Amino acid sequence: MATETRHAKRGQDPLHGALWVLQVLIAAAFLFFGGMKLTLGPEDVAGATGWAGSLGLLRFIGTSEVLGAIGLIVPSATRIVPRLTPVAALALATVVLLAAGVHMGRNEYPQMITPLVLAALLLVIWWGRDRARPIPPRSEG
Repeated sequence: MATETRHAKRGQDPLHGALWVLQVLIAAAFLFFGGMKLTLGPEDVAGATGWAGSLGLLRFIGTSEVLGAIGLIVPSATRIVPRLTPVAALALATVVLLAAGVHMGRNEYPQMITPLVLAALLLVIWWGRDRARPIPPRSEG
């Protein structure tokens, strides 16, 4: 009974729902852009994003973004080690903050806006899933 009540309350919790929407939208964006970095050549990525690094670094970042996107959704959705969701949010925030730093180093200040906004949203997910509305593991109910 207590488990059913907890699920009913969580289903009606606007913050819980907002966090899920945010997780899904940001995961979709990282799947798209990470997938692009994994499948396109550096010339194609450079044309779309201004990429100027090595192919190895491009593939590493793409892999990190795809794995981070999976980490935003799968652990919470399956409730198998849901503690990995806030870890994924922090890891992705690190990736985008590093991207903002690269843009700052190139004096590309307008290009810093997107990574900084993504970092802020990822920190909201981290806070929400780590502190405010953590998802309990399957074994806890």
